[in-house]
Amino acid sequence: MNNRRPLLTILTAALVAGTFDITYACIFFYARNGLTPAAIFRSVARGALGPSAREGGVKVAILGLCFHYLIAIIVATIYYLASRLIPFLNRHAIISGPLYGLCVYLVMYGVVMRYSAIHSTTYPWQYPWGLLIPNVLIHMFGIGLPIALITRKFAR
Repeated sequence: MNNRRPLLTILTAALVAGTFDITYACIFFYARNGLTPAAIFRSVARGALGPSAREGGVKVAILGLCFHYLIAIIVATIYYLASRLIPFLNRHAIISGPLYGLCVYLVMYGVVMRYSAIHSTTYPWQYPWGLLIPNVLIHMFGIGLPIALITRKFAR
């Protein structure tokens, strides 16, 4: 096997899933709260920089976008590595992908945000339905499913 194939698989999956997710966030939160993409990106940077990131400028927004894609790479890498050990993930990507996306949501909102500089004390299932359902769905079908399908396609 070509040594670059795993890297290509991971980067492609991360780029697609990360782009779906950030596009969703920009559209959803602009429609809901009037937030600009830069505000969304700065919100991502809050995880590392704390609440002051909201007042940051272009550099903080770019940093937030870089963090977003770094997280997408990590999430895609975990799925890719798991798919090497658990053949079910590739054989049943349509099932595995959304379930993985749900797990990503629970880890991000239930663990990562609690221990990041955001220190969220709200559990992921305590969000209002109008926020919870779309967020869960984008994680399942915009993150988990594309990662699973791309990983399966490149695994052949």
